[in-house]
Amino acid sequence: MSLSSPFFHQALSTSKVMLIVCIALLPGIIVQSYFFSYGVLINVFFCSLFAIIAEYFVLYLRKRKPWKIIKDNSALVTGILMGIAIPPTLPLWMSFIGVCFAIIVAKQLYGGLGFNPFNPAMVGYVLLLISFPVEMTSWLPATTITPNVPDFSDSLNLILFSQTSNGDDVEFFRQLADGYTMATPLDFTKTQFTLGLMTSEILTNETLLKSHHAWHLVNLAFLVGGLILLFLKIIRWHIPVAFLSGIILTSYLLYYYDPNLFMPTSFHLTTGATMLGAFFIATDPISASTTPKGRLIYGFLIGFLIVLIRAFGGYPEAVGFAVLLLNLASPTIDHYTKPTIYGHNLEEHANE
Repeated sequence: MSLSSPFFHQALSTSKVMLIVCIALLPGIIVQSYFFSYGVLINVFFCSLFAIIAEYFVLYLRKRKPWKIIKDNSALVTGILMGIAIPPTLPLWMSFIGVCFAIIVAKQLYGGLGFNPFNPAMVGYVLLLISFPVEMTSWLPATTITPNVPDFSDSLNLILFSQTSNGDDVEFFRQLADGYTMATPLDFTKTQFTLGLMTSEILTNETLLKSHHAWHLVNLAFLVGGLILLFLKIIRWHIPVAFLSGIILTSYLLYYYDPNLFMPTSFHLTTGATMLGAFFIATDPISASTTPKGRLIYGFLIGFLIVLIRAFGGYPEAVGFAVLLLNLASPTIDHYTKPTIYGHNLEEHANE
């Protein structure tokens, strides 16, 4: 009989582990919804619902027992991660496409949980980012810096119909008091660099500082959830530590090389999906490297690629791309970092 991941070295079932991951995501979800309105919660709900329905549909076609398998909560985790990763006003039909692709193509067509080589949530996210770059980068400004904060009804209408009952579209809510349209800190800094501004000038922008403060707290909340997973031994320390080390070392070297053209380490650590990626995405027990040394290499290279893509790539956020690239490389990493089995070398010498 063939065995597949995930392998948890504790007396917890996969469903309980996945449920704990969902609970650990709650601090980040709450803080993110505080700064980016109800759309975050609406997206999490619909993406989770779509993920469960898509998994049920495929399992039914495969003549499996849908409810028995869905109870492992892996589809729920995929849906929640997708709901967090997408903008809070993304049209619902786009969310549906991304989630269904993640579950049906990136997971079930490979055989289901334990056989998928790529993180399903990141496959769905990257598909949407490549297919709909404008919509996927149209994040609302933090509620603390804009006078136009959508309430629950407005958020729902924007997601369902792309405009509110008053006819206001997403761009109306993205504008600040001075009429300036705010982008995410990563997108903002990339645009400013292309305009010829230096790091010191960018970091003094008051609007950027206020926006970055919101993302700083969002990352802090996901860090808290990640530490809960470490404390409960749901994940191991290797990948998060190596992931953050890769970001720290790479961003430090670039900033040291030219502080006028690259952002400092503190910026990379506290913006975008850094902490979500380090503790909840890169640590996926199925698509990540599985050997102790391999996890360190795997995590470090993800952090390394994130900084390079943010600095030189065409997309401001890089976690999804970096994770998928290392998902592809993880079997090779595991192959060359397999621990030596006790007595194996003695047998080889005896045969010589």
